[in-house]
Amino acid sequence: MTRSSLLGAVALVTGASSGIGEAVARELARRGAAVGLLARRLDRLEALADGIRSAGGRAVAAACDVARDGEIGRAVRCVRGELGPLSMVVANAGFGVSGKVDEVGVEGFRHQYETNVFGVVRTVAATLEDLRSTRGVIAILGSVAGYLGVRGQAPYCSSKAAVRVIAQSLWAELRRDGVGVVLVSPGYVASEIRRHGDGGSLEPDPVPTWLIMPAHKAARRIVDAMVCRRQEVVLTAHGRLGAWLARLVPGLLVRLLAPTRSRVES
Repeated sequence: MTRSSLLGAVALVTGASSGIGEAVARELARRGAAVGLLARRLDRLEALADGIRSAGGRAVAAACDVARDGEIGRAVRCVRGELGPLSMVVANAGFGVSGKVDEVGVEGFRHQYETNVFGVVRTVAATLEDLRSTRGVIAILGSVAGYLGVRGQAPYCSSKAAVRVIAQSLWAELRRDGVGVVLVSPGYVASEIRRHGDGGSLEPDPVPTWLIMPAHKAARRIVDAMVCRRQEVVLTAHGRLGAWLARLVPGLLVRLLAPTRSRVES
């Protein structure tokens, strides 16, 4: 596979109904891959699949909630039956729970982890047989937040820290099988994740526009990283700076972030 052509590849993207997942699915299809689209919002997936097919590509939409046991397995079987064995997987599905630790409580953390952490584990379990047989590659969406401890964001940050370690462990475990594992750690990328208000309405993005990377640009870098099988790609300049500071002077960064109630990106 080259950067310009993924003809013959069969890809699967979770959380493909919006944001990074939708953009990655479009980029994979643009390069020639057949794409399985998974998310909870089937109407959006079908519209995306129709657009890909009208441009000459191949796409299958399947409703799936990665937080529920069994659903990802059924969706993968559906995609495999239509498109063939998977050679590229993007474990992107995720969302953010905000609130102080004592306010969110055990149920808040459990709700967060079922999608962001166990959703990744379920995705790996459902696709690993295919990836081993095709010597494929999986991209796992972490976040720069996985390097940080931000006031009011413990559920989200800790879930992405867990995802980061899972991806690193998988990279070491699957190398001899010929399976590539790419950890994707975005900073602020155009997405709905920061915009959900009460009642499910979308609010204006609280992050300044000059800090936000367009989703299509992030998608190109993610797919390039998968093709090159990079161990990790950190998106946005501020994201790279944050991850670097977290490694070098973690105590300082925690103090700098302590007065703020930042919203973080998936």
